[in-house]
Amino acid sequence: MLSVCATPIGNLEDVTLRVLQELAEADLVLCEDTRHTRKLLERHGIRARVLSYHQHNEAKRTAELLPRLEAGERIALVSDSGLPGISDPGARLVAAALEAGVEVTVLPGPSAVETALVASGLVGDEGYQFLGYLPRGERALLALGEELARRPWPLVAFESPQRLAATLGVLARVIPDRPAAVCRELTKRFEEVARGTVSELARCFEGGAKGEITFVLGAGVAEPDEAEAAEAVAELLKAGVPRRQAADVVARLTRVPRNRLYNTSL
Repeated sequence: MLSVCATPIGNLEDVTLRVLQELAEADLVLCEDTRHTRKLLERHGIRARVLSYHQHNEAKRTAELLPRLEAGERIALVSDSGLPGISDPGARLVAAALEAGVEVTVLPGPSAVETALVASGLVGDEGYQFLGYLPRGERALLALGEELARRPWPLVAFESPQRLAATLGVLARVIPDRPAAVCRELTKRFEEVARGTVSELARCFEGGAKGEITFVLGAGVAEPDEAEAAEAVAELLKAGVPRRQAADVVARLTRVPRNRLYNTSL
């Protein structure tokens, strides 16, 4: 059996009882960084066999470990923080295990994505989108900013502290007034959640930042559907509503200019 175990994103007390039991009973614990995971194991008095499993040896380790899983070994997979397979190694091993008919179970726990989203105060009714790590380069960020401006739901992404200032500077040129939050060192001693518009945060972090960064972008404003708005005006006209009044009501509800709706209905 392969157990995918979520581990703390900062505070070692945030690990679940179920994960601790699994780590203690597993034949082998796969770690992104064995030194990092040993701190968690030692903190909770767990003695376990550990083996490195990271982005540089993922393919090799998967080939080595699959026969052991098929033979019945109980292996636990962890990353340095959060859930393996989400912007961390693990997806390759999970896919291979499932294809081979090996039982895979996921033990949920701490998540920087959900923690940052709630802490930002930008949770919306339309759900949210996780982007992983933001793209590098000014051109890619400008294109992303223009695309994000049209998405009516919050977005969450990871960013390097070394690139944060440049990233915010570029996004501020495209979506300066969009509400956002920079969440730094979540659940750790120096946790910080800075909230404001993208342009305000760009000024706040123009000198850079330290620690692990999770970036939250508030919901944008969806582009109005002019065809749908025009149909609504037409339906009101059929119901006997005066043309000017129909255009005015639909314009207020959809943000399509009233004059445009009026002229389209003629």
